[in-house]
Amino acid sequence: MALRKLRPLTPSQRFKVANTYDEITTGTPEKSLLAPQKRSGGRNNTGKMTMRYIGGGHKQRYRIIDFKRDKDGIVGTVASIEYDPNRTAFIALIVYKDGEKRYIIAPNGLKVGHSVLSGKDVTPEVGNTLLLSDVPLGTIIHNIELRPGQGANIARSAGSYAQLSAREGKYAVIKMPSGETRMILVTCKATIGSVSNSDHNLEISGKAGRSRWKGIRPRTRPVVMNPVDHPMGGGEGRATGGHPRSRNGIPAKGYKTRYPKKASNKYIIERRKK
Repeated sequence: MALRKLRPLTPSQRFKVANTYDEITTGTPEKSLLAPQKRSGGRNNTGKMTMRYIGGGHKQRYRIIDFKRDKDGIVGTVASIEYDPNRTAFIALIVYKDGEKRYIIAPNGLKVGHSVLSGKDVTPEVGNTLLLSDVPLGTIIHNIELRPGQGANIARSAGSYAQLSAREGKYAVIKMPSGETRMILVTCKATIGSVSNSDHNLEISGKAGRSRWKGIRPRTRPVVMNPVDHPMGGGEGRATGGHPRSRNGIPAKGYKTRYPKKASNKYIIERRKK
């Protein structure tokens, strides 16, 4: 993957660092795997604003992604690598031997024409989905299930990956993208490799308009609000705002919000780095 820095022909291009999208092979998505997507504008079912600074944005259609990878034993061929407006990673269109088409999260190194397979006793190659009991120790993995059959919900964003460190009985020890080390059942599935578009975090949008295309409205800083609007508002002149906290008064920057008696605590070996 490559990035390009634009010549400053306009003010918005002066700092812009854009993706070259060399890996993308087609601009037309598979019609049968598209679904409509509504925008809420930050309003709930009664029309009241519950999330601020949301609204507008370009019209998008959702790409139905196969996070379960439950077509076991059937070989699929990569037909195309595509852009997905709903996520930071690229997606791959897989055409299976029986004719079915599915989208998956594209891992780094997956090319058009490559074959992918899922199930038990599958070779641990990029794009293949295996049970954690069959993955060799030390392997880089992504799209990890937290519960068997639930579908992947760990390490799905651009460039992210986890590592299988050890196996202890019916549990596998995984080093997560956050740095946390935790145990997951060996009957859960994971995909070999790291997620594509690894340079995504190096991109610079260059202008506020790109946020508006994404449906993000301008954000007002709490310190410039009035006391009635935010705990950090008010004061004479330019006040610092006091202790950083949310609109509801919950402290930020270091305040632990995780429930101390949460049931999954026993599966966490080492917490993420602060």
